[in-house]
Amino acid sequence: MEDSKQYGQQNFNLPHDMVILPSKGKFYKNKKESIKVGYLTAEDENILISTSDNQNIITVLLRNKIYEPDINVNDLLEGDMEAILIFLRNTSFGGEYGFTLTDPKTRKQFQKTIMLDELDIIKPKKEPNEKGLFELTLPKTGHKIECKLLTIGDIKELSDMMSKYPDGVVAPIVTKRLEKHIVSIDGNTDIEMISKIVNTLPIMDSKFIRNTLKECEPRLNLDRTVTAPSGEKVNVKITFGAEFFRPFF
Repeated sequence: MEDSKQYGQQNFNLPHDMVILPSKGKFYKNKKESIKVGYLTAEDENILISTSDNQNIITVLLRNKIYEPDINVNDLLEGDMEAILIFLRNTSFGGEYGFTLTDPKTRKQFQKTIMLDELDIIKPKKEPNEKGLFELTLPKTGHKIECKLLTIGDIKELSDMMSKYPDGVVAPIVTKRLEKHIVSIDGNTDIEMISKIVNTLPIMDSKFIRNTLKECEPRLNLDRTVTAPSGEKVNVKITFGAEFFRPFF
């Protein structure tokens, strides 16, 4: 559970709305399909103006605005985090989101606006078991594994770990991420055993795990294709961080 002194966790009766989670709560102990999220306030503007670290600004906003005592921000899935951030922006600044893009034919910049409240939820191709895990059989080795989706906390931990490797040293990005995903192999949950097997997994099995879990994660479709003035198609993706809110300041 998050620090009990958190602002958001102490103010359950402040103005708020219910945000439907793309995950429908299937991966959390409380199984909540929607959660209470407060509206951005003048106090939150101080954070948006003064903070430049993207990861920090997201963490602070989530901790301040989620009005649920049994939700740890670090346990949220990325898709649920994105839905909450879009709610905060929509209810504070409106649903229009503008891009400055480059026409691939003329190389001239142009403006394009999309509506954030029209984003669709990508339906997962596979459902988790009652523990919120995915049961897979690897195509090459035949191992039967249980995997989990990565949380915000998992992703931050991996990022911090990788940043400590000096230039010129190969960072074990793939293997460490797989170790986070895999909960058991053939019923065995021993961490050292999992790490040993992960390091010797054939690429076919490694790729199968990554691709399957990508298709299993419930999240918003943040990719859009827009038409440039020349008629050329341009692919864009909505990203989150300080700049997601900062244009208004």
